[in-house]
Amino acid sequence: MPTGHITLAHGNGGRYMRELIAEVFANHLANPELDIDADAALINLPPGKVLFTTDGFIVQPLEFPGGNIGSLAVHGTCNDLAVCGADPLYLTLNAFIEEGMSFELLDRLVKSIATTAKSCGVKVVAGDTKVLPRGEASGVYFATAGIGICQPEVSIKIANIKPDDHILISGPIGDHGVAVMLAREAFGMRGDLKSDAASVLPFTRAVRQHPGLHFMRDPTRGGVVTVCHEIALATGLQIQLDGPSIPVREPVKAVCEILGYDPLYLACEGRVVAIVEASSVNEILSQWRALPEGELAADIGTISQGVPRVQMKTELGGIRILEELEDDPLPRIC
Repeated sequence: MPTGHITLAHGNGGRYMRELIAEVFANHLANPELDIDADAALINLPPGKVLFTTDGFIVQPLEFPGGNIGSLAVHGTCNDLAVCGADPLYLTLNAFIEEGMSFELLDRLVKSIATTAKSCGVKVVAGDTKVLPRGEASGVYFATAGIGICQPEVSIKIANIKPDDHILISGPIGDHGVAVMLAREAFGMRGDLKSDAASVLPFTRAVRQHPGLHFMRDPTRGGVVTVCHEIALATGLQIQLDGPSIPVREPVKAVCEILGYDPLYLACEGRVVAIVEASSVNEILSQWRALPEGELAADIGTISQGVPRVQMKTELGGIRILEELEDDPLPRIC
């Protein structure tokens, strides 16, 4: 592995760039479909519906309890495919590297990408690197694209949602947002809470062919409330969350109370929101709760006819209107 720091010469197309790609990226990401001497990857897709997604990652700090920008890039892209009912197969990776970044840190992040990709059953088959002048990035940004295969009988789409459906969450919310915030130490606070960043494939595979499942989404930027607003706007239906039923870890509650954040709006990176028929709630929750990290899966609300808005029943029995997110509470969170 090269030593020292990234320079602008590592992005000029010459020897230094070739060494960067070969000794850092190809060294960790090597697989039969990755040909660093070709401008395109030849891939073979099994039968089924092809799903394609793209994403970008600019989290700060680059490393945080429970993950880093590399593992987050893989999990985030694979999760977008998983909640649509697909098995992720292939990824592309673009790295926008800031001049002055250490090779040691970059190597750690790329190694994490490789390890996470292997655990998710995907291969990085193409990519690109660009070097930005010092001050034009925050170490490194990653942009990805992902391809997955969904079986023809799987139909997960927002149009399936109906009145009387229930809203399920696969685990506690707000862990990622608070973990990243504490890692910045911007408020003089510290804690041992870890990000929930992980693959949601076990959760989606367990239920994606269930006839009572209508829709799934991973509540990343904007959290659970943003997913609910997307549903309300797309369907014209009203969302009512049950505040006391929403799982939130005590450290997350404590930090949010001190700093004035609302966990309902914080990003999750390893959770699934599912919309299911009322008759299927218990069966799907039972399947989720049997999985690692799924023991706190919960039924957190219902969908009904009415004004298309998002509201929540509070612990005191009142109704709180949950507006769409406008401010950016935690910049560069995912």
